[in-house]
Amino acid sequence: MIIAVDGPTASGKGTVARNLAEHYGLKRLDTGSLYRAVGLAVLDAGGDPADVRAAVAAAEALDLDAIDENRIRSSAAGLAASKVAVIPEVREVLRRAQKAFAADPRGAVLDGRDIGTVICPDAEVKLFVTASLEERTRRRLAELRARGEQISFEELQAQIAERDERDTTRKDSPLYQAADAHLLDTTTLSIEAAAAAAYAIVDRVMAARS
Repeated sequence: MIIAVDGPTASGKGTVARNLAEHYGLKRLDTGSLYRAVGLAVLDAGGDPADVRAAVAAAEALDLDAIDENRIRSSAAGLAASKVAVIPEVREVLRRAQKAFAADPRGAVLDGRDIGTVICPDAEVKLFVTASLEERTRRRLAELRARGEQISFEELQAQIAERDERDTTRKDSPLYQAADAHLLDTTTLSIEAAAAAAYAIVDRVMAARS
């Protein structure tokens, strides 16, 4: 079983995907971390994430097992990710890695922004996880401040809105809800409630397919 989970920044898609993977005993790939890692690698090298050559080189050199999960969660890495993510050549390199991960016959959960539309268009279950801009800003702000990063609510909200704009308007694999994806709005849901809602969707879809 392949479960595709898409949605914008800080919508809760990562947490939902992680819970789904644990609940159904499936491996999981956070595809957004790949773009963050590529963007961060370009920054670390003193480059511009919008530079095609530098970004493609970083994507080709990416080691999925060596991604620093703490460093890639910074606001700078998020902004860099949105810049490398609009480069078609970078998306193609990372697309191959994602499709290879999803080809495992044991199944998998993948979360990102184009999983149900591009990476796994034939996934058995597709979820589109979303939340209001204000709630997503609050969540990301708490995450950043917990790591000691100082940024105002207004500045972060502007950054997330900018990321949304890039994600939904890029020519290559823009973010949108697949026609056969189930909408899960987590704005007012706890982590447990969102997970329960996701399990219910998966169970209902799989029961209908059997």
